[in-house]
Amino acid sequence: MYTFLPENITPVKQKASKEQKSMIGAIILGLILVIAAVVSWCYYSVSLRKAERLKTELLDLRKDGFVIRNQQGRQVFRVTFESGVLDLESCSKYGDILTCTKSDKGKLNFFIQTVNPKDTVMCYRVRWEEFVEDTEVQHTMYWDDAHWYGGAEMSTQHWPIKLFGYQEPKPFVTSDVYSFRDRFGGILERYWLSSNAAAIKINDSVPFHLGWNSTEKSLFFEARYKDSPYKAAPGHHPFPELSYRVCVGSDVTSIHKYMVRRYFNKPMKIPAENNFKYPIWSTWALYKTDIDQDKLLRFAEKIKKNKFNYSHIEIDDMYSKTYGDFDFDPVKFPNATEMFAKMKEDGFNVTLWIHPFINYNSSNFGVGIERELFVKEPNGRLPAMVQWWNGIGAILDFTNPNARDWFQNNLKRLRTKYGISSFKFDAGETSYLPEQFSTYRPLSDPSMFSRRYTEMAIPFYDRAEVRVGYQSQNISCFFRIIDRDSVWGYELGLKSLIPTVLTISMLGYPFILPDMIGGNIYTNGTLNPDKIPDRELYIRWLELSAFMPSMQFSVPPWLYDQEVIEIAQKFTQIHATLVAPLLLELAGEVTDTGDPIIRPIWWISPNDETAHKIDSQFLIGDTLMVAPVLEPGKQERDVYLPEGHWRSYKGEYFQSTPVLLTDYPVDLDEVAYFIWVSEEKVNT
Repeated sequence: MYTFLPENITPVKQKASKEQKSMIGAIILGLILVIAAVVSWCYYSVSLRKAERLKTELLDLRKDGFVIRNQQGRQVFRVTFESGVLDLESCSKYGDILTCTKSDKGKLNFFIQTVNPKDTVMCYRVRWEEFVEDTEVQHTMYWDDAHWYGGAEMSTQHWPIKLFGYQEPKPFVTSDVYSFRDRFGGILERYWLSSNAAAIKINDSVPFHLGWNSTEKSLFFEARYKDSPYKAAPGHHPFPELSYRVCVGSDVTSIHKYMVRRYFNKPMKIPAENNFKYPIWSTWALYKTDIDQDKLLRFAEKIKKNKFNYSHIEIDDMYSKTYGDFDFDPVKFPNATEMFAKMKEDGFNVTLWIHPFINYNSSNFGVGIERELFVKEPNGRLPAMVQWWNGIGAILDFTNPNARDWFQNNLKRLRTKYGISSFKFDAGETSYLPEQFSTYRPLSDPSMFSRRYTEMAIPFYDRAEVRVGYQSQNISCFFRIIDRDSVWGYELGLKSLIPTVLTISMLGYPFILPDMIGGNIYTNGTLNPDKIPDRELYIRWLELSAFMPSMQFSVPPWLYDQEVIEIAQKFTQIHATLVAPLLLELAGEVTDTGDPIIRPIWWISPNDETAHKIDSQFLIGDTLMVAPVLEPGKQERDVYLPEGHWRSYKGEYFQSTPVLLTDYPVDLDEVAYFIWVSEEKVNT
């Protein structure tokens, strides 16, 4: 039965109750939440699958950085990206290469390639390249709980690395850290090594700047061309590129050996045997620029009179009339030819101090302008004048084959005319280049100027010394650390000697000259009033130097007393009979292995956390450990013996190792040293 309503009557709608409204709202909200959860889960699943796809072996990439773990799953390397955040949606992985094409700032070229060169080593090639000029790429590396080694010679040197405060990234180029103490030193490489068996090598193509934050325990690796001495290669846009290799191994020693063999050159020859056996005698500390013929002959006479051996005598600053001349001042050396004949008759080889500067008052300054031998102003027309510690002049352009030939021909002429054995090549750091300059061959990396300068020593390698090193490990001569002040501390003092030598050793330079015994008689740039170093400081410096690859006297022992002379005679004899034979044996291996001659304690005990921190002991090879006294007023010191069997210089035998010998007695005329004893000898 149907009910009909009149057309003008509308049915009344029943209003929903409050409970019904709440239920409907809850249902709608629930549906929204379910939809959001599904969307979120889908996004998470996609992101998770994306993240899984972006994982490479033992490396996890995130949008703001990456971490690397060793084969035991322990995190050993951590980097964050400071110049941008990766757009992970732009990332993909093909085989062992992971690439990304966008960041939050736009287009880029980013990749990480995994390389597994051997079972115990995993390496990663990392590259971040921007396509915008006048910008920078910065990654922050955290050293976390690891100890790090390498990098550069510094004015205040520690082992392992200790950095203080906050430093914005600055150009990682060679500098004279004696004169410019807040810069990096004259011997440096873009290489760092950690106690966690991770190592990093920054690529040569990077316009590299280094900074740090000691509070966060981090290093800043930055690539930029803006406000920088680096220049883009000719024909290339100045797009900054930060690229490097990270390798992880089983222990700190083995990964370092791998990196050296893979990425460093090795010496091709060995310097003269007498450089390792007998002291070098320099005229600098005693005579400064007042050296002349009579003083040189008296110096040689006193060396013989006091019964010291000698590799050679080094004639230092101001033997010429002006800086830039390649001959002897006839007033100071009136009979140079006869003088050298007398020196040769007495058994002395002689080397000369040399430098890359031609001062404006030298007759060779006009020659250099006429032949275009100098580094020039940016427009390439006039020589770029520079100020150095001995005046104002031009600097030879060693990228120019004509300048190289001219310089070397002058040195060869000196060698032929007077019988000069070799040369001490001073300076060569980029800090002596003008801020703006041009060279015959453009220098994208200004430190390559230092490399070109060290090449000048190649014909004279057997007794040559240089004080700059950058990609120069194949230059087979001695590399001298920068001048030391006559002080005890870590800032260019006695305590800095071992950390500096160990650092340079890790950078691939095995033939190291630790500069003058006792320092240069200066304290923070001021000449000591007594004009000789403190007596105790001199003795302890002498004792340490006796266990270095080469010894160099400039302040002679006879300026003190008979006891000091006898101590010097004792330790030059120890150097010649105990140390030098081992040095020469190791030097013979260097050309094949690249292993350092002077080694850290952890070299033979790479997993020993105590050994990772020791900065006042070192090894010569694997078998001779040295522990000098480096504190004033002390005749004892703590000595750490790593695992192994050791016999002391006193004849004591230590088998229960590792062990810390506290307050081990060491007299003023002693150095504590220990010889590793093999199992065969222990059992016989």
